[in-house]
This record gives sequence, C-alpha cells and structure tokens, in this order.
Amino acid sequence: MMLSGWGRHPAVDCRLERLRRPEDLPGLLHRGATLIARGNGRSYGDAALNPELTLSMLAMNRMRAFDAGTGLLDCEAGVLLTDILEAFLPRGWFPPVVPGTRLVTVGGMIAADVHGKNHHRDGTFGAHVESLTLASADGAIRECSRTENADLFRATLGGMGLTGVILSVRFRLRPVETAFVMAETLAARDLDETMALFEASRDWPYSVAWIDCLARGAGLGRAVVTRGAFIERGALPPHLASNPLRPAPAGKLRVPADVPSALLNRVSIGLFNALFYRRGRGRARSGARPVHFDRFFFPLDRIEAWNRLYGRRGFVQYQCVLPKGESVAGVAALLERAAASGQGSFLAVLKLFGPAGEGLMSFPMEGYTLALDFPLRTGTRALLDGLDEITHRHGGRVYLAKDARCAPERMREGYPRLGAFEAVRAEAADAPPRFASELSRRLAL
Repeated sequence: MMLSGWGRHPAVDCRLERLRRPEDLPGLLHRGATLIARGNGRSYGDAALNPELTLSMLAMNRMRAFDAGTGLLDCEAGVLLTDILEAFLPRGWFPPVVPGTRLVTVGGMIAADVHGKNHHRDGTFGAHVESLTLASADGAIRECSRTENADLFRATLGGMGLTGVILSVRFRLRPVETAFVMAETLAARDLDETMALFEASRDWPYSVAWIDCLARGAGLGRAVVTRGAFIERGALPPHLASNPLRPAPAGKLRVPADVPSALLNRVSIGLFNALFYRRGRGRARSGARPVHFDRFFFPLDRIEAWNRLYGRRGFVQYQCVLPKGESVAGVAALLERAAASGQGSFLAVLKLFGPAGEGLMSFPMEGYTLALDFPLRTGTRALLDGLDEITHRHGGRVYLAKDARCAPERMREGYPRLGAFEAVRAEAADAPPRFASELSRRLAL
C-alpha cells in the first residue's frame, strides 16, 4: 500500500505487515528482505518507509506492568502516548517528556528520542528510559540499558529504528496533582527579546515560542513566548478544584479535504501571523491562567488531519538546532531567508535546549531549535537547501524525524557521533544493514 509520513511526502509503495507478537519476528527476519518498524506514522518524512517490508507495531500495544510506588511503566513499543495519558493522568501520573502530539507510539518516541517544551530542564524522552528490549538482525532479543548492552542502548536512542525492532520499554512517569498547567504568555518585540525571555524562564519547567517568520527589520524574530508549570491541587481555582484530574475536553475539528495550496500565500500567512501576535499581546496583559494539559502540550491534536491544510502535494517541516553561541546569528539568518522567500510558515516554533543527551544520534544539543513548515511548491527545495547551508555554517544539524530531503554530506557534518553509531550497528550483526528505510538509503546510513 502507499504510505507516507505526516508531511505526506514522499509517498512510497510499501509491503506492510503487522507484528502481533515477538515470536513472529524471526520468521520475518529470515526472509532476507530489509525492513523498518513503523509506529503511528507521525514522523514527517521517510523515516518509517521501506518498500521491501514496513512492519507496523500498532498491534504490540499492551501495558504489561506498572509500579504505583515508583511510577515505572513496562509497556510494549506499539502503545500510544494518548493511551498512556488516558490510563494514568486520572491516577496522577504524567510522562516525563512529551512531543507536540499525543498520537505517537512509545517505540517511535525512542527511535526519534523525542524532546518537548522541557528539554532545557529534563532532556529527551530517552533520558527517562530505564531499559528496552530490542530484536536484532541475527534474531536475538537483547535487553538494553545503561548497564547491559549499553552501546546498543545509546545507539537506539534517536537511531530512527536502524538498530533493530524495539519490542518493549520500561520508563518512569512522574506524579502530578492536577491536569492543569499554569500558563503565562509574554510578547517579545524582536529576536533578542525572545531569547532573553527564554533565558529568564529557565526556572519554568516548560517553555516554547511561536515566531512571526514573516516579520523583518526591527521586528525580526518577534514572538509569543509561553511558559508553564503543572498546578498543585491546592492552587487550583475553585471552579476546577472539584475535578482536578479531569480528562481532555471532548470534541475535535476535522479538515475534511485538501486545502488548495494557493490559499497559503504571503498575504494569508502574514494576516494570520499579525492576528496571532496581537492575540498573544492581549494574553500577555491578562497574566497567567490555568490551561488543561491537552491544550498546552497538544494544541494541533484538536484538529484531525491538519496536515491536509498544506494541500495535496504535502509539506515539509524544517527543524534544526544551533549551538548556543551561534543561535542568535543563525536563527536570524534562517528567519531572514524564510521571509525573503515569501514562503512563510504558520507553525514557526522556537525552543531552548539543554545539554546534549546520551543517544548517539539524538537531535538536541545545547542551544535553540527552530521548526518551520512549508507547503511543497516551486521553489521550496531551493529554500530548504539555503536553510541547510545556514544551519551547517553555524554548526547545527537537522532533525531526522522531520527530514525528507537533506543531503548525506550535510547530515554527516551535523552528527559527530555517526561513526560510533555505525560501528554499533555493524557489531550488532547488522552488516550489511537489514534494518533500513528510505531515509537511511537517502542518507547513506
């Protein structure tokens, strides 16, 4: 069947099979074809696509054990984050790190070593994983942790599924007293002020900024910065105190059809950005307010099939990270290039990262990460090549979970631990590689 990532580009004709139990995996490995595991298809590009065999993990979705004393959850890799939230938030537990969507599998969160709004304090999801079981190319199932098969564990965090099939995971949830975040919105007039607000918000557990990517001149980098922290039960307003761990509000919007890409132009995006910034300034004047965690962490999940807003040809998300000392100049150059192209982005997001983690191919490094969405049209690839040049000139790298077109030499420049990663793969009886994807082939991994 035809498969794609969330960006709907590229679309690839893949042989798809569903793994229902670990005992079935050796038979698939012995067929000789290369394969890649696939979660819920929320990586944006070609990371979970293999024409020879794409292995759906969605049937491997059991939660096997939970320790209410320590928060340690043992679950299969196909469990969805949304199922964990529905099962454990009412009991007072929340994942230590969440990405921008709850519709991802735990295995996918490890393969991409996802980050959230709290990376500056808590690192990536992988930092909170105690252990995982991995099916290797030789058919062996290995327990991997910081003390057992440690090199393979480090290679699997952020390894995009190329070290084997993740079967199960043990990680710790953290206690929360309510389902609400006290969120404060701040308006920044330019990039310097935006980054100053991030630095002033280091004591807040969560922070993120939406950036007006079409603003130029004195307004370059103007943004709406949001920071938040879970509210303790005793601090909830009276109208929320009767049900402090209430589930997410019901109801969703749905995009019923592909939106003509011509509607996404400099005028419409500029109007949206101006209104969004004005709304942010209004919220900044009103002070902090309680927000349900679902709206704080996963606002786009309230719109089903929102990827159809970018038209039938799909879109790409360009996400890069720049080291701290290069972030001001690098982000400014990226925003200038995007604004000059006229291909503005509705979803221009900036976050502050803390130190790099232990994963050999993990994306974050200490600095700032910028994410920009662009519908695919004439000139988009040239723009992305230009953004690549800026990113690598400033010592940065792109996020493989979002990538659909980076050149292999650019990727190699950005991931200094790639040699160690390739050595671990070879040592794990994966030479020549059995676990492969369209991404790994494009990047010569």
